[in-house]
Amino acid sequence: MMSTHHGANRIFDFVDQWVAAERNEDVEALARLLTDDFVGVGPRGFLLTRDQWLERYRSGDLQHSNFTFNDVQVREYADSAVIVGSQNQQTTFQGRDASANPRATLIAVRPDDHWQLAGAHMCFISPPPA
Repeated sequence: MMSTHHGANRIFDFVDQWVAAERNEDVEALARLLTDDFVGVGPRGFLLTRDQWLERYRSGDLQHSNFTFNDVQVREYADSAVIVGSQNQQTTFQGRDASANPRATLIAVRPDDHWQLAGAHMCFISPPPA
């Protein structure tokens, strides 16, 4: 893990909380961790609002047997942070395999004394062009 800020342990704790909430499909924890205006961008470019993100778990449509976030790099700026990592998930969506290993960029903000996720962007990983 890499950070350019000495207070990075708190942001890494936040990332750990987010990963645990995703892995455990914990709607209550995710509701606390996401900003009201959160937006998620899926690996194929679709957008999800905060409510849509949470509804995937409430409905039981999205289920993880594994969810990890590796190779985490953090760049912290005052009350915001950009977090880049590799997500690894063994997942089903509406009963169909939706497992993936996307790269993820998370945008975290600290409106008061705790971090929240304002955005997440996933993309499929491929080698650079030749």
